[in-house]
Amino acid sequence: MKEQYISTRGTQEGLSASSAIIKGIASDGGLFVASHLNRMNLPLKDWLSCKTYSDFAQKVLSLFLTDFTASQIEHCVTQAYETGKFSSQEPVQLEDVGDRAFLELYHGPTAAFKDMALTILPHLMTTALKNVGADHRVLILTATSGDTGKAALEGFKDVPGIGIVVYYPKDGVSLVQEKQMITQEGDNTKVVGVVGNFDDTQTGVKLIFNNETIKAQLMTQNTVLSSANSINIGRLLPQIVYYFYSYFELVRRDKIVLGDAVNYVVPTGNFGNILAGYYARKMGLPVHKFVCASNNNCILTDFINTGVYDTKRPFYKTSSPSMDILVSSNLERLLYDLCGEDASVVKGYMDLLNTEGVYRIDEELLGKVQELFYGGFADENATKDAIRKTFEEKNYLMDPHTAVANAVYEAYVQKTADNTPAVILSTASPFKFSQSVYESLYGESPEDMDPFQQLKELSQQTGVPIPKPLQDLETKPVRHQTVVDKQDMATVLESI
Repeated sequence: MKEQYISTRGTQEGLSASSAIIKGIASDGGLFVASHLNRMNLPLKDWLSCKTYSDFAQKVLSLFLTDFTASQIEHCVTQAYETGKFSSQEPVQLEDVGDRAFLELYHGPTAAFKDMALTILPHLMTTALKNVGADHRVLILTATSGDTGKAALEGFKDVPGIGIVVYYPKDGVSLVQEKQMITQEGDNTKVVGVVGNFDDTQTGVKLIFNNETIKAQLMTQNTVLSSANSINIGRLLPQIVYYFYSYFELVRRDKIVLGDAVNYVVPTGNFGNILAGYYARKMGLPVHKFVCASNNNCILTDFINTGVYDTKRPFYKTSSPSMDILVSSNLERLLYDLCGEDASVVKGYMDLLNTEGVYRIDEELLGKVQELFYGGFADENATKDAIRKTFEEKNYLMDPHTAVANAVYEAYVQKTADNTPAVILSTASPFKFSQSVYESLYGESPEDMDPFQQLKELSQQTGVPIPKPLQDLETKPVRHQTVVDKQDMATVLESI
């Protein structure tokens, strides 16, 4: 059977991996998935030859990027993970903290887990363009809830033949996250604030992708649209790597025996980070349970527990803004796989979501979801308590997203008594959310203390160094000041 990338909604012809990466989203609005995913299950012993993170990355990507040569994949991996972009020899670190391990994914150039994929995506995309013989430019459109935007901007900065426009909710990210984006350098970068929340921003980007007039106008300039969000399969696939790496690191440390199952605890809003883990399990990784951790915007918790996905609910701004999401795009890919790759079923659900704002999956499908996923959420008080208690008792400093995951995991263990070894995905440096972390530890900060003073104070009091990418952020000049209403996102793109 030919290995292709097909749409979750059924009407997109099969594309090569290169074409799917360039296109970003299918013409019918669906998401690209690998037609051969269910033929990838490998014996665990086949992974034992992988020693470094780059080894695992090359092996994972070779299974998916079937029109890339081995040397092309090696080049992309080397450029992403072995050229000094990360603060240590291996791009991720696994820290043992009591009875659990924290997989730190934030040691890259923007201090967030999005670096794990967005340092390699530009290389995958430029290689893909060569593979299909394209001579056009690519314009990356990305909606961000905080971390994706900066990581994408940094990754695509000054990449020849590619421009990037990032939209972010103007008042829906931390001040540090915003400063990272609006100070971004690069002649091919543009950052636009949107008056609205992340869902407004993400919906606006999807509408632009489906706007035939805009696409026709861009073609007159020999330019096509693509995405750096996890709706792009090229962004999602590299995230599979750290699941395999962390599992075999536990084996190497004699924490588990090869073949033992592990639980993964994932703070997630758009469902991409946890879906990558699900794909790893499909490929043979022994996972007992995925603990899906949400904040007050607990739509995924409710879905996993009831089978009802209902966006008609209040939207909360929280201290973990990357999870302030009510439309979790990558859930569509999970449903596609669990319903037996029946695109008509998925399209029905997505049509209901677009027209009614709600859909309900059937009992059989819900049973499949609940067999693998546990859904829980932590409110703001629980998040603050997790930050404070973990630092006081374990001397380990967490950002609010990681704290949500830790709090949900505590509740999961109390409810289930499941003592399976657990890995908690730590998705951002605590210094990206210095105000929330500082106030969780020391109470309300003085009125005259700005976020950059909090960075320094937090470091001094905890003894944890500020990550290099954030050290000089305060003095960087602002380069992007455009702010638009959500209905004007397409209009500003035309002016750009």
